[in-house]
Amino acid sequence: MIQKQAVQNKVIQKSWIIYAGLSAVFASLTTILGKIGIDGVESNMGTAIRTTVVLIMSWLMVFLTQKDVQLKRTNKRELLFILLSGLATGASWLFYYRALQDGQTSAVVAIDKLSIVVTVIFAYLVFKEKLTVKALFGLLLIVGGTFLMVFG
Repeated sequence: MIQKQAVQNKVIQKSWIIYAGLSAVFASLTTILGKIGIDGVESNMGTAIRTTVVLIMSWLMVFLTQKDVQLKRTNKRELLFILLSGLATGASWLFYYRALQDGQTSAVVAIDKLSIVVTVIFAYLVFKEKLTVKALFGLLLIVGGTFLMVFG
């Protein structure tokens, strides 16, 4: 019984990998479907429509999982940073859809994914996360690959 529980705990601890993989699949679909849909639509309008769908879907999940009671218990500092994150997301989407409307999909998504580099730098500075030589090499490959995709 204890061994079975240990295996279940390991699976739960690694479930973030599955969620991250699914995130990548749906982010890809977001780009492809967005590029098809944004063709004849002004980019800000496209972003507003997309955001409305995300807003409805998010609140639906909150109510279906009965997590709405947690809103009152949310720490004000945490809420502030979530709100700031929302503003950053909104700005990111506005710029992304504008770029997607005018640019080549593969180039836009490649440049957008440079956010990985910026995020790792911020994680190093803010959270003191370690940056290994292997990770640094991987980041350099990402930057190099992006330049090849955009300017090659």
